[in-house]
Amino acid sequence: MVMTASSRAPQAGGSPNERSPFVRLNELLAPHQPGKPLISLAVGEPQHPVPDFVGPVLAKHIADFGRYPMNQGTEPFRQAASTWLSSRFKLPRPLDPKAEILVLNGSREGLFLAAIAAARYVGPRPGKPAILMPNPFYPVYGAGALAAACEPVYLPTTIDNGFLPDLDAIDEATLARTVAFYLASPANPQGSVASRDYFTRLKRLADRYGFMILSDECYSEIYTREAPGSALECAGPDFTRVAAFQSLSKRSNLPGLRVGFAAGDKTFIGMFLELRNIAAPQVPVPLQHVATFAYGDEAHVEENRRLYRIKFDLADQIIGNRYFYRRPDAGFCVWLNTSAIGDDVAVTLKLFREAGVRVVPGSFLARQQPDGFNPGAGYIRLALVQDSETTAQALHRLVETLG
Repeated sequence: MVMTASSRAPQAGGSPNERSPFVRLNELLAPHQPGKPLISLAVGEPQHPVPDFVGPVLAKHIADFGRYPMNQGTEPFRQAASTWLSSRFKLPRPLDPKAEILVLNGSREGLFLAAIAAARYVGPRPGKPAILMPNPFYPVYGAGALAAACEPVYLPTTIDNGFLPDLDAIDEATLARTVAFYLASPANPQGSVASRDYFTRLKRLADRYGFMILSDECYSEIYTREAPGSALECAGPDFTRVAAFQSLSKRSNLPGLRVGFAAGDKTFIGMFLELRNIAAPQVPVPLQHVATFAYGDEAHVEENRRLYRIKFDLADQIIGNRYFYRRPDAGFCVWLNTSAIGDDVAVTLKLFREAGVRVVPGSFLARQQPDGFNPGAGYIRLALVQDSETTAQALHRLVETLG
């Protein structure tokens, strides 16, 4: 039996899964001590070296900390983002830096506020307005939906549907009241990538039902084989009802810089800017100078990819065919099915207490749906962000502990 999106939608309330999965992980592990020197593979915080150009560019523009930035972003930054998008993806046309690019305090802030902007852009819906998202998912999607006074509708992503939301399983009544559709490609935590056909099918639904596509593409530059595409490639000549979100956190190994951008539908970007003008802090100009340089340099990005390739080669060798491991299409996370050993919370505790390896239970990254199904249950997520030697040590400990 096919479950529709609406039939699987949870009720808003006090579910523990509405809290940060990392706060929950801290609480789970707090009473225990690691059995060996701690290695954390829990947080997706890149640990590769900061690019060499960051310090000199900041020093050159240090005086710009003495003035308020414009919320729209500097002209050089917006031009750099537009140029990079055109060189990286096969777009219908270059994006207008003045009207179709908006600087963000990292993609997280943008993805949160985008839900509110989307609700204003789309307007009234028949029935309770809804925002759709994959499950498991980046927690900010759910927070954004609730802030926009919309019902979060969670679309299970499992091995059976390629770890992407099943577009054919969403019923028409749900689509009719949809305000926005969050899509993560490459996906976190599974690393699956939407094909051009998938993006095209989603765009047809957005056009038919009038909702926004909020495409989270912050992992697009971390891949070991084929470069992932963008929703913008299938958005049509005016990028109508599509906004893509990018960040330098993963691409350039700069999670602390907090610079990203949104790009796409001109009307939506304009309404988003109006919201940010009153609701969000500006991005410091010196940081935008660093970001401008970063989007003009690919050498450090290729080096970043090379380091991740080494670690995935290690994962291929050390994990092998255990725990249904597969090398992800993109991103730096490993999604392991350890259900044959125990539930994911118990496995997480075992790895911490016996091996000193910190991971995230998959159930913490997902919502339990009304039928009791949690698509993250039975899985653990590993973020291969440490150096290759530390990563190899952690993976060997994991295999020795779990068998």
